[in-house]
Amino acid sequence: MNEIRTLLEKYWICKDNEKELYYKVKRDIPVFQRFIREQLGWKLIHTEHLLKLEKIPAYAESFMGIQEFSDIRDYCILCAVLIYLEDKEEQEQFLLSELIDFVETQLKSYMEIDWTSFSQRKSLVRVLLYMENLQMLRVYEGSSEGFGQEIGQEVLYENTGYSKYFATSFSVDISSYTSWEDFEKVELEELESDRGHIRINRVYRQLVAAPVLYWKNNEDADSLYLKNQRQWVAKYMTENLGGRLDLHKNMACWMLEEDDCYGNVHPRDAMLPEIVLLICGKIRDMVDNHKINRADNEWIYIGTAEFEQLIWQCHESFKGAWSKEYREMNRDRLIRNVTMYMQAWMMIRKEEEQICILPAVGKTMGFYPADFTGGENE
Repeated sequence: MNEIRTLLEKYWICKDNEKELYYKVKRDIPVFQRFIREQLGWKLIHTEHLLKLEKIPAYAESFMGIQEFSDIRDYCILCAVLIYLEDKEEQEQFLLSELIDFVETQLKSYMEIDWTSFSQRKSLVRVLLYMENLQMLRVYEGSSEGFGQEIGQEVLYENTGYSKYFATSFSVDISSYTSWEDFEKVELEELESDRGHIRINRVYRQLVAAPVLYWKNNEDADSLYLKNQRQWVAKYMTENLGGRLDLHKNMACWMLEEDDCYGNVHPRDAMLPEIVLLICGKIRDMVDNHKINRADNEWIYIGTAEFEQLIWQCHESFKGAWSKEYREMNRDRLIRNVTMYMQAWMMIRKEEEQICILPAVGKTMGFYPADFTGGENE
């Protein structure tokens, strides 16, 4: 069970630096290979040097991006570097100056490239450090961070050969695609001709790769499959991943026991998740006291300003029990941090001038003791 979890947690496993783990997972592949192929519909790459599970999600979500990146330019530079490495042999060495010339040539038709700009150099550094961390590049001499501080810094790299496994292989031509939505449109078209296979994969992928699976009405195809096959879904998921299937009126999620978790979890022992639990508790109180109303599909719509005020009210009421960072945090930053966290865990969605509060808010809630007085003198 732990071996398939390892593949889910890691982008890949390289034998060069994780030899024992590589062989441990590889030996266990026959145990979970059928689950990956039939239920998830994912591709498992295993070579004599690398193991990688291509985790294509059912739907694109904002939290699925590369967390180390902070700008669209980072992704563009990454693609250019991958193209550069395609023509390099394994263990072939090259200079940073050669690489940046190639990147500039590749991208100048799409965006302005100016390496005298500190922000653009930092963008390249983020990409290089990310690729080093995944073992696609190996620094032979110098340091990638140096280029961020001063243009002209030279670094000697070695191509490990792993970069050719980074990009996902698709069965269709994607050269005409202009957005992530095009990938989902193709899935819908395939659904018409192969309803069962695509739907099964989509349901399992959403349960495995996302916090929640939602549906808006009882006629939703995914919800009908899940309700009709809940015993089999629960059986396959439990056997391979542990945990349990929680099925509600318009949502389903895969829950792990507190002492048997892996990957990113909510809630965890940190201040921001604690604050979010308090906000979820406040929302539940407002629903119970009919201060806000749920739609038929259990979704709640409130104005953005009202939601932001709710967050700040929690700050004013409970900040005495919070860490120094969040106790002294300004209003805008607190709202931004809470909003981004709740969006990443699919608790809320932004829709124009309002916030859609999703049913996952009611799944985990937190409260301070009834006699809590603010924490200042406790």
